[in-house]
Amino acid sequence: MNDTYLTDFNLWIDKTAQLLREQRWHEIDVVHLIEEIEDLGKSERRSLSSQLTRLLLHLLKWQYQPQRRSDSWLDSITDARTQIELAIEDSPSLRNYPAEKLEESYTRARRAAAKQTNMDISVFPNLCPYSLELVLTENWLPWD
Repeated sequence: MNDTYLTDFNLWIDKTAQLLREQRWHEIDVVHLIEEIEDLGKSERRSLSSQLTRLLLHLLKWQYQPQRRSDSWLDSITDARTQIELAIEDSPSLRNYPAEKLEESYTRARRAAAKQTNMDISVFPNLCPYSLELVLTENWLPWD
């Protein structure tokens, strides 16, 4: 089963699921199964951070480029909020994760905003100017 993990990951998943259903515990590739379960948690956290960064990026662009505001920016803001909300609904233990990652996500969003707007990074505040509560509030947008 270890060889299958390395040569055909999808087949390994199918076989592992079947072995679990059949409760054939002694045949399960436990080491790799544990790694994959841990990676699932990392993936959820990484996705949440990514959505928070995307949300902050578009909020910055909304505030600092009012002449370029568009429905696509609104769609991106709304979608990022929805994805964060869904992730927390699916995994309530992640409820505090956005607060833990706000400044780190803001730093990434700030760099991306500077690049995408062709503005000097110093235009954007060093620290996140928005509270997490506002960032996640449906329909809230920063104004000039």
